[in-house]
Amino acid sequence: MKLWLEVHLIVPETPFSLTTMSNQTLVTEFVLQGFSEHPEYRVLLFSCFLSLYSVALTGNILITLAIAFNPGLHTPMYFFLFNLATMDIICTSSIMPKALEGLVLEESSISYGGCMAQLYFLTWAASSELLLLTVMAYDRYAAICHPLHYSTMMSKAFCGTLAAGVWVLCAVNTAIHTGLMLRLNFCGPNVITHFFCEVPPLLLLSCSSTYVNSIMIVLADAFYGILNFLMTIVSYGFIISSILKMRTAEGKKKAFSTCSSHLIVVCMYYTAVFYAYISPVSSYSAEKSKLAGVLYTMLSPTLNPLIYTLRNKEVKAALRKLFPFFRT
Repeated sequence: MKLWLEVHLIVPETPFSLTTMSNQTLVTEFVLQGFSEHPEYRVLLFSCFLSLYSVALTGNILITLAIAFNPGLHTPMYFFLFNLATMDIICTSSIMPKALEGLVLEESSISYGGCMAQLYFLTWAASSELLLLTVMAYDRYAAICHPLHYSTMMSKAFCGTLAAGVWVLCAVNTAIHTGLMLRLNFCGPNVITHFFCEVPPLLLLSCSSTYVNSIMIVLADAFYGILNFLMTIVSYGFIISSILKMRTAEGKKKAFSTCSSHLIVVCMYYTAVFYAYISPVSSYSAEKSKLAGVLYTMLSPTLNPLIYTLRNKEVKAALRKLFPFFRT
C-alpha cells in the first residue's frame, strides 16, 4: 500500500473529512447513514437492537461455555456448533456497538481505518458462517446416511481440519477483498448508505475503478452463495432420501430431529443472503441491504442459540449442569 503524505484541509463548509494527495481530495472519515431517514423510530430501533445484541451475545457465550466444559458434548456436531457460536459473536460484535452509537447520536462517523477493520471482521465471520453451514450439512449427511462409518468419516482430526480450513480460507478471502478495497480512492461524498461498512455501498463511493473488486465479488458470490448452497441442498437430498427409506416412524422422527435445527438456520441465513447480495453491485438497494443486514448480523445470531438450545435436550442439560440456576 502506498504511503500517503497527507495535508489536512480546513474547509468549514465541507460536510466530510478530506485530505489531499497529488491534487486529489481523499476521504479520511465516513459517515454511516444508519436509519437517520427514519428519526421517529430511533428509540424503538435502539431498544430492539440492544435487546437483540444482548440476547445474541449471552446466548452464544452460553453455548460456547456449555460445549467447552461438558465432555459429553465433545462430538463433531457440537464442535461445529461451538465454531458457529464463535462466528456469531464476532459477526454481531463487529457492527452492533457502532450501530447503537449511531442511533443514540443520530449520526455516526467512523474513521477510514475503523471502516476497513469493521469490513474485514464482519466479512470474515459472515463468509465463515456460510461455509460452516455447508460443513455441518455434510456432518448430518454422514450421521444419517452412514451411521456405521460416522466415527471414521468425522474423526477428531478431520473435524479440526475442516474447521481450520473454514477459518483460514475465509480469512484469506476477506484479506483479498479488504486489500482490494484499500487500493481504491474515496474522493467524496463519504456517506455510507448503511448502518455498517460493507463492500457494495463502499464501491459506489469510490472515485477510482472498481472493476477488479466487482469481479472478485462475483467469484465470491458464486462460491459462497451458489456453490455452498448447492452442496447443502445435495447433502439434504441424500438425508431426506435416507429418512424416507427408514421403516419405523420413530426412526424417521429421531433422524429428522438431529438435522431440523440446522435446516432451520440454513433456510433463515440463505434467505437473507440471497435477498440482498446475489445481485450486481450496480443494482444495489440501500433499503433492501439494511433489512438483510439486520437479518444476518442481528436476528440470525440471536435466533441460532435459541433454535439449537430449545430443540436440543443435551445442550439444555449441559447448561443446567454448568449453571444450576439456568432454566429452559
